[in-house]
Parts: sequence; C-alpha cells; structure tokens
Amino acid sequence: MEHHEKRSTFSGKLGFVLSAAGASVGLGNIWRFPYLAAKYGGGIFLLIYIILALTFGYTMIVAETALGRMTRKSPVGAYHSFGKSGWLSFGGWINAIIPVLIVPYYSVIGGWVIKYLVEYMMGHGQALASDGYFGAFISNGVSTEVCFAVFTLFTVAIIYAGVQNGVERVSKFMMPILVVLSIVISVYSVTRPGALEGVKYFLIPNPANFSWMTVVAAMGQMFYSLSIAMGILVTFGSYMKKDVPIEASTKNVEIFDTAIAIMAGLMIIPAVFAFSGGDPDTLQAGPSLMFITIPKVFASMGMGTFVGILFFLLVLCAAVTSSIALTESAVSTFQDELGWSRKKATVIVAVIMLLLGSLSSLGYGPLDFVKIMGMQFLDFFDFLTNSVMMPIAAIATCLLVSKVMGIQKVEKEMLLENGTFRRKKIFDFMIQYLCPIFAAIILFSSVANALGWISM
Repeated sequence: MEHHEKRSTFSGKLGFVLSAAGASVGLGNIWRFPYLAAKYGGGIFLLIYIILALTFGYTMIVAETALGRMTRKSPVGAYHSFGKSGWLSFGGWINAIIPVLIVPYYSVIGGWVIKYLVEYMMGHGQALASDGYFGAFISNGVSTEVCFAVFTLFTVAIIYAGVQNGVERVSKFMMPILVVLSIVISVYSVTRPGALEGVKYFLIPNPANFSWMTVVAAMGQMFYSLSIAMGILVTFGSYMKKDVPIEASTKNVEIFDTAIAIMAGLMIIPAVFAFSGGDPDTLQAGPSLMFITIPKVFASMGMGTFVGILFFLLVLCAAVTSSIALTESAVSTFQDELGWSRKKATVIVAVIMLLLGSLSSLGYGPLDFVKIMGMQFLDFFDFLTNSVMMPIAAIATCLLVSKVMGIQKVEKEMLLENGTFRRKKIFDFMIQYLCPIFAAIILFSSVANALGWISM
C-alpha cells in the first residue's frame, strides 16, 4: 500500500488536460490526418471522424481514464485489480507493451524533425526541397542515429524530472506554443493564391466521395489521434486527483485533439492544393508528405524558410509531448510491476528506446537489407503496434469494462466529487456493442491490407 500513497499526481484539471492532449496531439495529427482526409474524401472524412471521436473516441477515453483513476495503477496492475486470469493478464500487458514498442521508432521520426528544423534555421530550405534529399538523409546511418539519440535523450530527461516537474510542466509550456503556431501556419496556408479550393475540399462534405474505406480510415486515425489503447490514458488517469471531473477533462482533450487535427488539415491541404494546381493526388504521399512534399511547398512560397522553421518547431512540440506520454506509460509500468525507483525505470526504458530505435533508425541505411514481412523495421513496428496490438488492446479494455468491472463502477467513478456523466447512454451502448466491433474491423482490415488481400 505504501507505494500507492506515494504515487505521483497531476496538479489539477489543467495538468491532466494538457498532458493528455499533448499525448494525443502528435505526428499522427500533423501528417497522417491531412493525408488520410485528402485520400478518403476530404469533408466527408472530416465529418465521419468528428462523429466517431464524439462516440467511439469518447467512450474509450472515459473507460481508460476511469480505469486508471479507480485503481491508481498503470495498465498491468489496473487489469490485475479485477483478477489474474489469463486474458486479464494478457489485456494488461498488451496495453503496457505497446508504448514500449512505439516510442523507439516514434523517436526516430522525432530525430528527423530535429534535423529538418536545424536545416531550416541554417537557411537550407532549398536543399530540403531538392529531389532525393530525404532519401539520402535516412540512408545515412550516422546522421539519423545522432538525431534520434538527441530526441530520445531529451524525452528521457523530461521523464526523469517526474510527473509534475517533467511531464506536466513541459506540456503546459509546449501546448500553448503548438496552438499559436498551428493558427499562424493555418492562416498563412489558406491565404495562398489557389488555396481556397483545398479549403473547400477539406471542410465541405461531399457524399459522392464517401466509401466504406472512409469509415475504416477515420476509425483507424481516431485510434492514433486520441492515444486510445496505448496504456497512456490508464497511466495518466492513475495520476488524476479524485476531485478532477473526468467527463469535463476528457471532453477538453477531445476538443483539443480534433481542433489541432482540423488545423493540421488547413495547414497542409490548401498549401499543397495551391502548390500542385489543385491536384489532390499530390497529397497521397503518405508519410513522406511531411519530409518531401511540404519542403517543396514552402520553397515555392514567399517566406518559405521562416514558415519552415515555424512548421517544424510545431511538429517538434507535437512529437515531444507524445513521446513523453509514451515513455511515461512505460516507466510507470516498470515502477508499478517491478517495484523499481523512477530513476532506475527511466534509465532502463532509455536503454530499450536506444536499442530498439536504432533498428528503425538504421533500417533505411546500413540495415536496409533486413526486412520483416517485406517491411523495414520502422514500418514493421508501426504495423505491429498500430494495426495489430492496439485494436486487440481496445477489445480487451471493452471486455474488461463491460463484462468484468461492470459499467456501474465507471459511473460511480465519473460521479465522484459532483462529476457528471451526460453521455452515459452513448458510453453504455458503445462499450458493450460497437467499440469491440469497430476495433475488430480495424484489426482485420489492417492485417488484410498488409497481406495484400485488400487495398486501402
């Protein structure tokens, strides 16, 4: 019991909201959301995403946060609070392992962002826009490894400082910067000549662009955007004080995350539309959009170097707030389950990050001959966590809440200290029926796509 008494906490509602929003707002919002929105119908994708975020997303955020606060434990311990049967242990551990596998390759991409930010600051924007720059950079093992190590050590230093002094303090500092930069770059982007068509495509739903894949893609994106099924919200919930209302806090996280995703769309889609003369196919670049297409767009604009600095500073803030949330979740699990001190757990996680991350960092260079299921290390870890493990973890959480804990316990936790549970009916229906089905659809469609059975 002594361990529980000493558990770290957020200072209050603002600390939780900004830390959880920081976890949610990451690279997935800034390059993945605009790319998917462009690919799957623009405005109709955005509409479906918002509907899913208010139902599916809300349900999973509430379930995980309430589970964490109720048990005061990270995912493994939280699950074990309700029994130690095989599937409960599995559910806890899969939620706990996901961040440990995500943060190494996430930090590699964070290293790429640092590289681009430094190059823009040195006035090398034109070089970044040249054909072949990105490919040459990621195939250079030394350069990528140095950038990755810098990003990793920065993240670890924040975690080492603790929950209030590290995670919360950095989130409170970085999130307002992120919001201001998002607004500035969005305004700049939508006011470019020819950008208006891109704005219309992104914001106005056109039913003719709807397909079943629009729904599947929006569901998948919502998972990544809201940090569902990564153990993060369970961990952050365990740091939440009992007098902080869960519903009001999670609603703020939803709004924050969706607003940033929309602004990311307004930053990227109109600018690329203007650059390409209205060709939506330019946005199909996927992950390379941020490192290949965007520098070309900036190079074609006035003030390209300045905007490039602002944009990659924004992306770095988003990457850091997400990486500290992932690392914190991993550290918390080691503290809780192995009884380690925070310092020891942080150092061990740092070593894991450096070892696993180096595989992804070198996977396009010295290790590019090694492939798993035809994928480089980074792509494989991304597929394994996002497409396979996270849907399974979400299904496990749904079953835990609806079949083992009982929805009543969640309701009781929500109503503590005059809290509210206005969307209780939505929560009850979603957690019992639709959320497990949605998660299963994401799992099967993603695996089928990876195996070449369907094309997404």
